[in-house]
Amino acid sequence: MSLEPVPNWATRSTPATIGRRSLVTYSPKVFIPLTRLCRDVCSYCTFAHPPRKGERCFMHLEEVRAVARAGALAGCKEALFTLGDRPEKRYRLAREELKSLGCETTVDYLDKACRVVLEETGLLPHINAGVLTYDEMARLRAVSASQGLMLESLSMRLCAKGGPHYGSPDKNPEVRLRCLEDAGRLAIPFTTGILIGIGETRHERLEALVAINESHRRYGHVQEVIIQNFRAKPGTRMADAPEPDAEDLLWTVAEARRILDDDVAIQVPPNLNPDVLVELIGQGVTDWGGVSPVTPDHVNPEAPWPERERLREVTGKAGHVLLERLTLHPRYARDPERWVDPVMQPFVLRLSDAEGYARKGAWTPGKPIAFPGIGDRYGGIGADLREIVDRAWDGERLNEASITRLFGSRGDEFAYVCATADEMRARIAGEAVSWVVTRNINYTNICAHRCTFCAFSKGRGRTSLRGPAYDLDREEIERRAAEAWARGATEVCMQGGIHPAYTGDTYLDIVRAVKSAAPEMHVHAFSPLEVAHGARSMGLSVAHYLERLQQAGLGSLPGTAAEILDERIRPQLCPDKLTTAEWIDVIETAHRVGLRTTSTIMFGHLDRPVHWASHLLALRDLQERTGGITEFVPLPFIHDEAPLYRQGLARRGPTAREAILMHAVARIVFGALIPNIQVSWVKLGPDGAARALRAGANDLGGTLMNESISAAAGAAHGQEMNPAGMQAIIASLGRPSRQRTTLYGDVTSERARAGTIADPLEPLRFGLQRESRSIDLREAFA
Repeated sequence: MSLEPVPNWATRSTPATIGRRSLVTYSPKVFIPLTRLCRDVCSYCTFAHPPRKGERCFMHLEEVRAVARAGALAGCKEALFTLGDRPEKRYRLAREELKSLGCETTVDYLDKACRVVLEETGLLPHINAGVLTYDEMARLRAVSASQGLMLESLSMRLCAKGGPHYGSPDKNPEVRLRCLEDAGRLAIPFTTGILIGIGETRHERLEALVAINESHRRYGHVQEVIIQNFRAKPGTRMADAPEPDAEDLLWTVAEARRILDDDVAIQVPPNLNPDVLVELIGQGVTDWGGVSPVTPDHVNPEAPWPERERLREVTGKAGHVLLERLTLHPRYARDPERWVDPVMQPFVLRLSDAEGYARKGAWTPGKPIAFPGIGDRYGGIGADLREIVDRAWDGERLNEASITRLFGSRGDEFAYVCATADEMRARIAGEAVSWVVTRNINYTNICAHRCTFCAFSKGRGRTSLRGPAYDLDREEIERRAAEAWARGATEVCMQGGIHPAYTGDTYLDIVRAVKSAAPEMHVHAFSPLEVAHGARSMGLSVAHYLERLQQAGLGSLPGTAAEILDERIRPQLCPDKLTTAEWIDVIETAHRVGLRTTSTIMFGHLDRPVHWASHLLALRDLQERTGGITEFVPLPFIHDEAPLYRQGLARRGPTAREAILMHAVARIVFGALIPNIQVSWVKLGPDGAARALRAGANDLGGTLMNESISAAAGAAHGQEMNPAGMQAIIASLGRPSRQRTTLYGDVTSERARAGTIADPLEPLRFGLQRESRSIDLREAFA
């Protein structure tokens, strides 16, 4: 790596980008100065000081709790623990106070404090505790999401007598480099940086940056490098030392961008440089670091944090999007198995969105929380995004990378993608919003499969989840079908668990039960998994078995059990379910024998946008071959009761932005191939459903009458929405309402009237079982 400086920093104009999007990040945090005692005596520092009469050496845990709780209430995600190096090595009072706290060392107490913050507030600790040993860093990895140590400088001159680091053993460059290397060996997302203007030369700055980058290339652990400019402080030995000017700072940032690999973020504290923020972005800054709405910068108390809106304004002025991140940067959050201790992984996942950035707001799918506004306009629209959208308008098949890029849209780009999708919707599907009067009949919740996201099924290890195990008999299925017809339904949608006693004849009997009770009812039933199970149990091909189901009265198939059609993630979600290829084969076979199907995706758990892109392409390619898919239905993951989430292995469903984007991007990807995009009011609620209908969706789904699967997972938007409720949502959009059949035909006036004068539903009868006894799951799975 050449150390020759850039001749003229002012001519540098390449924008700072992450991937192909112009993003600048920051971490909303609280600053917790656990102790301000330090064995070092740096000439410029006002943070550390000797013990003071009447003051404790360490914050009490109650103080730590109070600060962290205030931060959590203010929307912070990070708890920055900054403290002096090993004060017990210098001060007897520190040793005595640690002993009274039940600790031998500052690291012991830091461990306790981090656990309190983590377990009681969920904030992610970032540890900046000075020089630590390998074993100490490994120990603290279990209570922190990231750690940091400023390299500051590689110049030993600064440690000599008269230098700013004289008398400070922990500022030895070799010691600090060893910590940097240890962090890499331990796979700790690490923050480091240099302090400029304390007597180092420009060449020494570049040497330090090269050393940092070389370590990063060995381990990939350096998430950000801080370029911090020295500020002279009264009362220090360097109170009269000159500060680096803006040109010197900008030169250093430009050089850092030249030296450091592209995946390393460059950070400059915005509170120290409020007048050159736009220029700093132009030179390569991609991160503003931790910014607190609650606590001051205890290291630089004279420099208040900028308001978030000020940061957004200046970032937008530079043509970039300001984005919240966690204390660990997104690429580390996206790979928690490598970079996050198992104890910390659930805490990181709870705060993450699908790209590894900070999750914003309290909304999650299925919760009775107002759907948030997500129409922020900032950052501009990338030329690459416009080019992708233009190709989709022309009917081109987008590739995985292009679709993933669409899912990354934020700010102005988010609004642009949603508006484009809605234009496509108007062109392809018209203005009317369609819906169907239907009843869900989930005939059994007993299942031999072990899908890690499912809170509905009862089986091995699942007896503790909501509600009892059941297996409806024919009489109850007939009763529910007849009642649905009387209430205006044109469809029953039927699915259930893979009961170990079910055979292909069981499914045939279920269809016949509905047709005997309501001969004109459209039977929309059986996931590809159930079809495959039924065919296998009878020794039939899938095609032959589907023909048998048709003859019994099956009208169409729900394209459920798809989850994520990507083998990079599917085996973790549903290890014993159909593979992607097998699922597609069943659906394609259904189309060949004349059965139409829907299609779905279940998203917001372990998955990432790249997996969503793969899924959409699998469906698009299938539809190009067969044309048999009537609609695409995004199904946001509901986390509350899902085993995967309870085990700390999944996110809390998609964010509101991601949920809306799934509908919009699907419209753009599918174009006219799949003409209908359906929104789930059960998952998004009425307000969220209305928002999706302004972002490419054209169908509001079914009235349902009984919704069991989402309810079992924790959804609280209700189990039925009557026709008046459907029409009210549509009226709020100023668009016409259209009641439809399963296959998007028109309903008769008799059916429409029956739906508007429907009697209340009879109570469900789960006591009617196929066998007149309670189900013993141990016996069923023996």
